[in-house]
Amino acid sequence: MKRAQRGIALLVVMWACTLLAILLGGYAALAHNEGLQASYQFEQTRAYYAAEAGVMRAIYALQATNVNDRWVADGRLYPFVFDGAKVGISVISESGKVDLNAASPDVLTNLFRLAGADPTRAAAVAQAVIDWRSFAISPQQAAQRAAVYAAAGRDYGPRNGPFASVDELQMVLGMDPALYAAVAPYVTIWSGRPSPDPNTAPLLALASLPGMNLQRAAAMIAARPPLSAGNPVPGLVGNNGITHSIRSEAVLADGTRAVLHATVRLQGFRPGSQSFAVLRWQEGDEE
Repeated sequence: MKRAQRGIALLVVMWACTLLAILLGGYAALAHNEGLQASYQFEQTRAYYAAEAGVMRAIYALQATNVNDRWVADGRLYPFVFDGAKVGISVISESGKVDLNAASPDVLTNLFRLAGADPTRAAAVAQAVIDWRSFAISPQQAAQRAAVYAAAGRDYGPRNGPFASVDELQMVLGMDPALYAAVAPYVTIWSGRPSPDPNTAPLLALASLPGMNLQRAAAMIAARPPLSAGNPVPGLVGNNGITHSIRSEAVLADGTRAVLHATVRLQGFRPGSQSFAVLRWQEGDEE
């Protein structure tokens, strides 16, 4: 009887030790995973602030007092090192993009055609953009525009006023995700120009100018003065404009990466006021 009791006690002790080992193993695995997660979050935070430092560096460089220190807002890449992170920064002047609220019908049509729409569809989408941004001259015209959207199965009509954001372009009749993705980097609501500034326009926006094509636009961009020490490119700097889109990408030594997109309006250095205003701020690489 005593042997049986000792055997049961031994078995209980063994089970208890096994259970304790399992619990300790689970705790060790949990602690390890939490340590990895904390390390990942720390590195991700480091990368984020390095990318943010790149945005601040660009804002400073765009309005540097010495023209030789200013950056050109035509999309060229500026390298920057911050706290061990490699940061790549590019800036595009909003004046070099196609303004949804001000662009001429020809420029809009050319842009949509270059982005992949056939000529007929490109012209139709361009007209839809103009209808969206234009005030209706009468209740009858507003009703007619709304009826076109209703016939297409939409539960809304055009704004009959200026675009409030670039994202709103997705709601325009005839626009689809593929066409929007192709044109989104090249359109703006902040330039107020009927056509892009050729000095800073990126490829598709430059090629949308009347009389231009992709080959000529590419040649003009290639002919822009390269970035080099002692070469401030004053002609381009003078056409930077005041509103810019900044893309800052930071990469740490272990490959951790963070991307920030910011649209800022420069307001000059004035006592008691901020030198810039943020119009748009986005984390990640999706437009």
